Amino acid sequence: MARLEQRQEGGIAYREALPGSDRGLAPALCLHGFPETSYMWRSVLSSLADAGRRAIAPDLPGFGDSRPDPPGTWERHTEAVESFRRKLELERVVLMVHDWGGLIGLRWACEHPDAVEALVLSNTGFFADGKWHGMARALRTPGEGEQLVAGMNREGFAQMLGAVSPGIDATVAGEYWKTFATEEGREGILELYRSGDFEKLDAYDGQLGALEVPTLILWGENDVFAPVAGAYRFKRELPDAKVVLLKDAGHFVYADEPQRCADEILEFLGESGA
Repeated sequence: MARLEQRQEGGIAYREALPGSDRGLAPALCLHGFPETSYMWRSVLSSLADAGRRAIAPDLPGFGDSRPDPPGTWERHTEAVESFRRKLELERVVLMVHDWGGLIGLRWACEHPDAVEALVLSNTGFFADGKWHGMARALRTPGEGEQLVAGMNREGFAQMLGAVSPGIDATVAGEYWKTFATEEGREGILELYRSGDFEKLDAYDGQLGALEVPTLILWGENDVFAPVAGAYRFKRELPDAKVVLLKDAGHFVYADEPQRCADEILEFLGESGA
């Protein structure tokens, strides 16, 4: 298995796996969701590198080992993706996204269409008429959100994540807890959610389909946060996309079925020639 390296660039921590030889394939750029970090992609990164593709996953600003770059808004994170891409001199990438990584990454993709070789979308959304789930609504509510993040402790956090994903153990939860461990990190969480007004996506209407790149919609079917209806919604907007539903996985699909996810992504990339 390819060795996974942890690196830093301009305040952004990232994980990278390099292939043994350069096959000229577009590198994979993998964007995590909330409350995850680049650690969620570790199995996929290694599998991609073993198949001959450079694979990179940053910790978004304020998450994991990346330093905050306030304000921690949706817009700021989208700008951070482009800054990171330029610093690593990546031209076209296979963009892989999960959860908030989708909202951030797909906005970036629409703004930089020439940089996108292919898409892998997992348990996310990009719809102007979207609705936030209960925890997100709490985080978006002044006072209630502050109380929620301040009241979270590491043990309770680990128990909460373990209850929704058998693949998230104490070690994994410890990686994700880093974001909550500082006041700046907690403030960034609130800034992100409070900037997440879905009507901002009106400006991107039709742009996702206009990318016209190979797309895999890889979804944990038992998702209580981003229900499987979202996968079919993406399919309507991207009719040529390949849809794979993992019936034994939930929202944290890469934790629930890491090897299956890696296998499906490799098969898709091989079929599409991306």
